[in-house]
Amino acid sequence: MVLGATDQGLIAENAIERDVAVIDVGSNSVRLVHFRLEGRALWPIYNEKVMAGLGEGVRDSGRLNPKGVDIALRALKRFQRLLDAKGVSDRHVVATAAVRNAKDGPDFVKQVAERTGLEVRVLSGAQEGVMSALGLVAGIPDAHGMTGDLGGSSLEITPLVNGRPQAGKTFPLGPQEVLGAKGWDYARAKRKIEKRLDEIDFSGAEGTTFYAVGGAWRALAQLAFARSGYPLRVVHQFALDDKQARQLTRLAARLSPASLEGIPGVGRRRAATLPYAALLLRRLIKRGGFGRIVFSAYGLREGVIMAGQSEALRDQDPLVAGAEALSRPAAPAPAFGRALAAWLRPVMEPLDPVFSPRRDWLLLEAACRLADMGARMHPDHRTDLARETVLYAPFAGIDHAERVFLAAVTHYRHGGSSHAMEVMEAPRLMSEAQHERAQFLGLALRLAAKLSGRSEALLGRFTLSTQADRILLQVDDSVRDLYVERSISQLGGLAGIIGRDAVVEYR
Repeated sequence: MVLGATDQGLIAENAIERDVAVIDVGSNSVRLVHFRLEGRALWPIYNEKVMAGLGEGVRDSGRLNPKGVDIALRALKRFQRLLDAKGVSDRHVVATAAVRNAKDGPDFVKQVAERTGLEVRVLSGAQEGVMSALGLVAGIPDAHGMTGDLGGSSLEITPLVNGRPQAGKTFPLGPQEVLGAKGWDYARAKRKIEKRLDEIDFSGAEGTTFYAVGGAWRALAQLAFARSGYPLRVVHQFALDDKQARQLTRLAARLSPASLEGIPGVGRRRAATLPYAALLLRRLIKRGGFGRIVFSAYGLREGVIMAGQSEALRDQDPLVAGAEALSRPAAPAPAFGRALAAWLRPVMEPLDPVFSPRRDWLLLEAACRLADMGARMHPDHRTDLARETVLYAPFAGIDHAERVFLAAVTHYRHGGSSHAMEVMEAPRLMSEAQHERAQFLGLALRLAAKLSGRSEALLGRFTLSTQADRILLQVDDSVRDLYVERSISQLGGLAGIIGRDAVVEYR
C-alpha cells in the first residue's frame, strides 16, 4: 500500500464550513435541501418535499397543472421564509422538464420571482443531464458506465468514464410523459419505451455499470430490501448484478400499485409509477447489456452544488472528508485521527490488501478519523451507538461492504466483542478476510489510544510495525511508564489476529 503524492492530494484537512440550499422544481415535487458543505463533504441537514405535480397534464395540454402551480408557489414561499430565518443566502433554484416543456413555464418563473424573490434557473435537457451526472460522481467518484436520472417527465442519460461525465442527452421517458392521463398499461408503455431506446447510443456499455438516479428507482431499491431481507437498508451504492436486477424489475413491473403501497420506503405516489420505472430499467438493462446496477442517493441537487466548486475540490475523496466532518465535533482532539493514520501505516502496509491497495488506504484514513466517534457517548452504550452511527452515516464514496467494514472497525475500537459481530446480519456483506482486517485495525486503534491517552505528542514516542513474524512495538525510554499491563494484553491480542508474536523494544 505505497502512497504517492497524487493519492495523498486526495485528502484536504480543516475544510471551511458553509451552508448552501438547493431548491429543485421538478415535474412531481418541489424540494428544498439545505446542505452543509465542509470541503468535499456534503451533508444534507434539512430536507423538505412538497408533492405539487406540476408536470401532470403538460404532455396533453402543453401547460403546467394549475393546481400544481398554486401548490408549488406556496411551497416556494415557505422555503424562502425558512432560508431567510436560517440565514442561508447561498441559494440555487432550478427547474427541470415540466417547466422547461410547458408553454406557460416562463410565466411560472416570473410568478416565483414576484412572490418570493427567488430566481429560478430553467435547465435545458443537456444541462440537467450534466448536473445529475456531476451529482452522481460526487457520491460515487470512480463511477464508470452510464447513469440514468429518471424524473417525472424525462430521463437523462449520461455516459461516465472513470468518474468523468461525458456528453449526455435527455429523453421524454418519465412516467408523466409516457403514461399520461391513461395511466399504467404494460404493453403500451413497453412500445413507447422501445421506440425511445432506439435513440440511445449504448456502444461500450456491455458489462459495465448502470447507475440509477431518481426517486422512482430508489423506491425500487426499497422493494429489493423488503423482498430479499437484505441486511443493510441504505440505498446509496446498493448494487445488484444483472440477473438480480432482471428478477426484481420483472416482479415490480407486474405488481399492482395497491400491492406496493405497504412496502417501507414506497409511498402511495411512488407505488403508482414504480411498475413503469421497473419496466424502463429492465429494458435499459437488456439494451445496454449492463452487468451491474448501482442505486444512487446523489443526483441533480448535489450536482448543482458541485458544478460551482473547483475541479481540485471535486477531485478530493468524499469518504475521508465525510469521516473528518462527522467526527470533528465529537472528538476531544480532532487532529489525533490524522496522526493515527500516519502512525499506523507501518503496521498496515505490509499486509495483503482486502479491498484494493488504494481502497485499503482510504479506509484506513477514514477509520482513523472516526476513532473517537464514541468519546461523548454514554460508556454503557458507546460501542453500539458509535458502530451504528458509522454504519448509517450519509457518507459518499463508499460501497456497502466498505461501510460495514468501517462500522466493524469502530465496534472493535470501542471494545466490542467478535461474538456480538457474528450474530449481526450486516457483517455478512464482508468477506472473512475483510472482517479479520477490521478487527485488527480496530484493536490497533484501541492500542494507540491506550498508549498515548489520545495525545498526538505522546503517540509519537511509540512506533508500531508489522514484520515477517512479529508485531514490533518500540517504546521511547521517556514514556516507558506508559506501557502498562492493559497495553501488553492489547498488543498480544493484536498480534494474535494475524498469527504473529508481540515484541517490545525500548530505545
